[in-house]
Amino acid sequence: MFRILVVNPGSTSTKVSLFEETKELFTQVLRHTEEELAPFQDITSQYQFREKIILNFLKEKDIPLDTLDAVVGRGGLLYPLESGTYEVDDVMIAHLKKGVQGQHASNLGGILAREIAEKAKARAFIVDPVIVDEMDKVAKLSGNPKFTRRSIFHALNHKAVARKAAAKLGKKYEETNLIVAHLGGGISVGAHKKGRVVDVNNALNGDGPYAPERSGGLPAGDLVKLCFSGKYTLKEVMRMLRGNGGVSAYLGTRDIREVVKRVKSGDEYASLILEGMAYQVAKEIGALSTVLEGEIDAIILTGGIAYNEFFTQKVTRRVKFLAPVLVYPGEEEMKALAEGAYRVLTKKEVAKRYRPKETT
Repeated sequence: MFRILVVNPGSTSTKVSLFEETKELFTQVLRHTEEELAPFQDITSQYQFREKIILNFLKEKDIPLDTLDAVVGRGGLLYPLESGTYEVDDVMIAHLKKGVQGQHASNLGGILAREIAEKAKARAFIVDPVIVDEMDKVAKLSGNPKFTRRSIFHALNHKAVARKAAAKLGKKYEETNLIVAHLGGGISVGAHKKGRVVDVNNALNGDGPYAPERSGGLPAGDLVKLCFSGKYTLKEVMRMLRGNGGVSAYLGTRDIREVVKRVKSGDEYASLILEGMAYQVAKEIGALSTVLEGEIDAIILTGGIAYNEFFTQKVTRRVKFLAPVLVYPGEEEMKALAEGAYRVLTKKEVAKRYRPKETT
């Protein structure tokens, strides 16, 4: 029976799960204080600190490293690649440490997987990282050749819930047309056409609906004027787009549960902002219905905000005329990571090699 350790780093925590094949034995969130993280100049320099915490935790749980067959981490901001399970190698590690497409907590996933796997004499993988790129060429056009629309989204959870929805519909994922909206701190809405995400918004700091902490697509002319106003640094503007944007900018909180409480207590402004986010999510779903030419098997709402029925109902009433709406709250990232590794270990899938065009 294969034992798989799953590592999912966040900005101030590291989630660790142990699976026997695809059965979850336990999950633990290891939290890191601001004081502990303060000495590190960037996210990737934290890997030894986090590795030590993980190893100590495994020791406390009496889990010998030599019982592990694979360690799988959440993939990071690498160069674009196709969906699948990838063996972590030297090229990938170099790009994760360098941060070739930016610094992000998920960059630590592959690094930690490799470090722990080497000590365990196991295999190291990542699965469906956030930069999975299956977009059609036409979808990448922006309106100016100096800019290209980029595929950065919640690929791991998108793919996991899409497969689950397809099974519920009695079909294979590769046989379905789906629109998936991941509703979290950032929001990504993707058109899944016969197993490929052919169009999706850049959910990191680009276009799409505004979210609890991200501004989404802003009026371009006004944004340019703000950038050249001399009032803000590049770092400050980027924080407006990601971290302090969206609901947080409007209401001073990114907690949708808190926003819903305000709405129910009669706060009309909070009600408008929440309605605006639902409106923009629904509008993005509607736009992607044209990408699929109206042939949609289902619309899926997922992510942490999908637990909030008050919000999902606002989206559903606007889009239910397009296709049935299925709600899968939360994120199935840990299970999806374990399943990706398991498919390789059982030879149902061959691990891919990370060889982007930039290195060939």
